[in-house]
Amino acid sequence: MRADLVPDDLWERVARLLPPAPERHHRHPGRLRIPDRTALAGVLFVLRTGVAWRDVPAETVGCSGVTAWRRLPDWTEAGVRPRLHAALLSELRRADLLDLDDCAVDGSHVRALKGGSRCGPSPVDRARLGSKHHLIVDRHGIPLAVTLTGGNRHDVTQLQPLLYAVPPIRGVRGRPRRKPRRLYADRGYDFDKYRRLLWKRGIKPLIARRGVAHVSGLGKVRWVVERAFAWLHQSKRLRTRYERRTDLHQGLLELACSLICLRRLRTSS
Repeated sequence: MRADLVPDDLWERVARLLPPAPERHHRHPGRLRIPDRTALAGVLFVLRTGVAWRDVPAETVGCSGVTAWRRLPDWTEAGVRPRLHAALLSELRRADLLDLDDCAVDGSHVRALKGGSRCGPSPVDRARLGSKHHLIVDRHGIPLAVTLTGGNRHDVTQLQPLLYAVPPIRGVRGRPRRKPRRLYADRGYDFDKYRRLLWKRGIKPLIARRGVAHVSGLGKVRWVVERAFAWLHQSKRLRTRYERRTDLHQGLLELACSLICLRRLRTSS
């Protein structure tokens, strides 16, 4: 297995969250189980390079791509990826590397070549089948939550689900944080109904107005969500949706968010 695929600091955080391996039958033990770290290396190889699961080089990674793919449902059922993301966010807050007062939201369209649930005709891609990644980030562009919908869903309809998807972020004494004080968004979120919903939750909406020139200055804060999408789509598997199963694609999205958080911890130490 290539050591650079699963560094020690990543594996230490993942290992404590993985479900226990099933016990082997003494009389009929069957084939020896591939270690979880090797299977994770296969998942990360696909996430970063974008190759098909069947094309993963077993001699380089240590296991076939099909073996790594089969391990994903077990980890998804155990909630490994959202728990890993929440743990890393708590570490960032403990290190004073999160600014949860100002957050920004946006959506990004990706083409869905194989279809599946949460797909729809995209109005920005000649009605081709696609999905949307909806992202909320802190002041520095650290992903707090990501959701997946069909390509025909309006961004503003996912504003409340995205806010509720933010996990309780611990790391300091007191109650965990789950919402920002101010929320920045572009003109796609310019609806008074959703402004009122934000005010009810104690969040100040800073949303650009439609039909108004670009002089509000909100872009000085909101640009970090665009950069976060660029970080997210550095994982080539996420630039186009190939997974028909929604839970698998959502899991890859959350894993990419965790890698961004871990990189932030590394660069600050």
